[in-house]
Amino acid sequence: MNPFLDVALRSLAVYLFMFAAIRVFGKNQLSQLNAGDIVLLLLISNAVQNAMVGSNVSLEGGLVAALVLFVANFIVKKIIFTNPKIKSFVESDPIILIKDGVVDNVKMKEQEVSFDELEEAVREHGVEKIVDVKLAVLEVDGNISVISIDKETGSIKFSRRRRKFPRKSHKF
Repeated sequence: MNPFLDVALRSLAVYLFMFAAIRVFGKNQLSQLNAGDIVLLLLISNAVQNAMVGSNVSLEGGLVAALVLFVANFIVKKIIFTNPKIKSFVESDPIILIKDGVVDNVKMKEQEVSFDELEEAVREHGVEKIVDVKLAVLEVDGNISVISIDKETGSIKFSRRRRKFPRKSHKF
């Protein structure tokens, strides 16, 4: 087999495996990396490097591997953007945690969001009590959005909070 085709196919296989593994293990967003996540990514990249290029350690082999990864990522993003069914399959949907002051304990347990964490998010948004929350949503990216009604002005207030932990993924 052509050595560059071999590198391309190996790189594509590793990309698809890593994409699926990240999705299965709940890391559907990587915008908030902690030290453990960074170490894991570094070790994984080192572990799969040989699987991608095999015995081809030439500059060209490395460039082919990188190009395949960029192209595969570009294609996956385009497919996700243009196909709502695939997007819903690959990415989690937003989850309503509070509606009209009522906490959905089932969804909180499924997403492994503690009551203390939810209360903290509500307070960080300037809302004193959960009963004052019109809507709290665990967003696709792991943020918690809070919509409340300002008692003084009667206007709707919207804000988001960064979570310390990624969402739990139950799809794929």
